[in-house]
Amino acid sequence: MKFVQYLDATIEKNKSQLCIGLDVDVARLDKSFLKDDDPIFKFNKHIIDETCDLVCAYKPNIAFYESYGLYGLEALIDTIEYIKSKNIPVILDAKRGDIGNTAGAYAKAIFDVYKADAVTVNPYMGHDSIEPFLEYQEKGIFVLCLTSNIGFKDFQASDKGEPLYLSVAKHVKEWNHYYNCGLVVGATNPDELKNIKEIVGDMPILIPGVGAQGGNLELSVKYVGKRAIISVSRSVIYASTPRVAAEIFRDKINFVYSREE
Repeated sequence: MKFVQYLDATIEKNKSQLCIGLDVDVARLDKSFLKDDDPIFKFNKHIIDETCDLVCAYKPNIAFYESYGLYGLEALIDTIEYIKSKNIPVILDAKRGDIGNTAGAYAKAIFDVYKADAVTVNPYMGHDSIEPFLEYQEKGIFVLCLTSNIGFKDFQASDKGEPLYLSVAKHVKEWNHYYNCGLVVGATNPDELKNIKEIVGDMPILIPGVGAQGGNLELSVKYVGKRAIISVSRSVIYASTPRVAAEIFRDKINFVYSREE
């Protein structure tokens, strides 16, 4: 099954377009988790158990696991395996992007070692840096297009000629031969998101920035529709009751979508 089919099926099964980012900071964990020999996995398992019927995907960011060395990477592998046991897609947020041979090694690590269902990649070095990922035809490849951080204007939205984000959207549409491409577009840029959607059609769009960064959830869902993947991390995983927080986000998304049908 191709990733987009897996994603669509999970959206339909759980009636959800919410993606929870598993960006674990051990310093923020409750003491009850720290008593365990494997606090990262124990925390992630808790979040997954609480929310797996409320999401369309989980998105662990590899940096939060690499920062704890080999232990963190082992916890990541265990986390991905546990998510897959729940039949939920895993998007590994790695933002890889390098020349062909190196990109091939990155792709092998992401898909064959960590066994993610999808990955985020950086298009700065062009098609040959992404092609090894695209060759995994059953996997999802989310290309950074317009990010939610405050520095996006430095390069992505330059006013000298066509903005870079529009060029990225056009190129990714051309690269989508296996129908396994998606884009990453921040919810902090809703007007630009609308323009990008008009270019790429029904391509899945991973949309971070709705939670702690204050992006516009309503316009993000309105402009993208059924394949808007709304990614929230800290606002859910560090909430006093993660399930309630996840339900609130899921229901907000569904309410907006229902009004647009």
